[in-house]
Amino acid sequence: GFVFWTSSPRAIAPEEAKDIIAALPPKVMPVGVFVNELPQKLREVMKMTGVRAVQLHGDEKLADYEFIECPLLKSATIGDVAETARAWPEETTMLLDAVDRVKRGGTGVAVDWGRAAVAARIHKVVLAGGLTPLNDEEAIRTVRPFGVDVASGVEASPGVKDFAKVSAFLTNARRA
Repeated sequence: GFVFWTSSPRAIAPEEAKDIIAALPPKVMPVGVFVNELPQKLREVMKMTGVRAVQLHGDEKLADYEFIECPLLKSATIGDVAETARAWPEETTMLLDAVDRVKRGGTGVAVDWGRAAVAARIHKVVLAGGLTPLNDEEAIRTVRPFGVDVASGVEASPGVKDFAKVSAFLTNARRA
C-alpha cells in the first residue's frame, strides 16, 4: 500500500510512488491509501502513479467516489462494518481496523477478532489493526479474512519497515 495521506508517518509523494510502482512485478497489486481526499485529486494520483486498487480510510461517501472502477477497500470499524457495507457496492472489500479519528490507521491497536470473524462470514474482509509477526497466524486462523493489512506491526519505527518483521509476518500469514 502507498499512503498518500500527508498526515501519516508512512506518507509517500505520488512522484516517488510512481517510480516504485513502475518497478513492481505484474502480480503485485499496488494499492493507493487515501483519507478524505478530494475526488479529483484522487483521480490525478491514480493516473499519475499507476495504483490499481484504492483504499479509502476516511469519512468518504460513495456518491463522491463512484468513478473508481478498480478494486476498492473501504475502512470500517467492528461497530460500523454492517452500516458501511450497506452504503458501498457489494464488491467493496471492508478493511476492518481499530477506531482512531486522528491517525486513521497504523495505530497498533487490535480489533476484536471474535467480532471480526462474524463480519468475515458476511462480508469480504481484510483484517487490520494490531497485527504483528507474533499474532498474524492466530488472527488469520480465527477470523478467516480475505486478506490482512499491516503497518506498525512490521516497523522498526513509524514509517520504517523492518525486513525481518515483514519476512516473519509473511511466513506466518502463508502458513495460516
